[in-house]
Amino acid sequence: MNELSNRNTSIIALEINNIKEQTQKIFLLNSIEIGKRLVEAKQLVSHGEWGKWLEDSVNYSQRTANNLMKIYEEYGQDTLALKGELKDSQAIAKLNYTQAVALLSIPSDEREEFIEQHDLESMSTRELQQAIKEKKELEKKLKISEENAKNEKEEKERLQNKFKKLERQSGQHEDEINELKEQLNAAESAGDEEEIERLTSSLHSAEESLEESKMKIEKLERQLKEKPIEIPAVVEKVPDEIQKELEILRKQALIKMNDDNIAKFKYCFDSLVKGFDDVLVTLSDIKDQESSDKLKNAVKSLLDKMQEEL
Repeated sequence: MNELSNRNTSIIALEINNIKEQTQKIFLLNSIEIGKRLVEAKQLVSHGEWGKWLEDSVNYSQRTANNLMKIYEEYGQDTLALKGELKDSQAIAKLNYTQAVALLSIPSDEREEFIEQHDLESMSTRELQQAIKEKKELEKKLKISEENAKNEKEEKERLQNKFKKLERQSGQHEDEINELKEQLNAAESAGDEEEIERLTSSLHSAEESLEESKMKIEKLERQLKEKPIEIPAVVEKVPDEIQKELEILRKQALIKMNDDNIAKFKYCFDSLVKGFDDVLVTLSDIKDQESSDKLKNAVKSLLDKMQEEL
């Protein structure tokens, strides 16, 4: 009588929940053991006889057998956790058979984190399946966003390379025009009409090419300004239970992209510094003062332009 008087509904509920938990563990452990033996049996049964063997010998459908074998393959290494003998990873111990089957669609390296982030005990099978579906949809959208960002980045790099090529061509046209003007002045001084006509035609063509290059450069500048590299936001409402997981995935993608960009910037910056040092050494080697001054002014103009862009 005293023993009964010390018991209350809280103690009874605790005992019931402990029994339920142990029952779930035993059921999943037994499912793993059955799956292990089904894998063994399938290797021994003749080709084409597997379905018949299942029906006649153990009364399983192929779908049920596949689930049991998959459970063994995916959860067999976590058997100790189910038995309570593994302290480091207890996430698997929260599962019942139905949940274990539903979670097979999540990669094994993500499964434990997913279990820890969701209250599986209070979720119905349908709610769990919906959470898994939403996780996959968000990962798919994130992957599309990353691919879009990668394509945007590659397109911008292509435009930048084209821009640099046009700038080099423009500089070559300017040098050609200056040289033709000098030759034309010499021809006019010499009164060589035939040479004057040839040089005038060449100068006109060079000026047209320069103008065309400048127009292309302006067009590319507009395109580059219109192409910011960013990951498009997912506009759909994100369910609260997987918001944290989505943020982790986004941060991982951004960290990787930032690391790549920082590494690329360091390489470009080091190359720029080395190139500038080479320019200074080359300028000091030029003995002709007029040429040296002209080239120094060209360098200063480029530096001014670079500063404006920053």
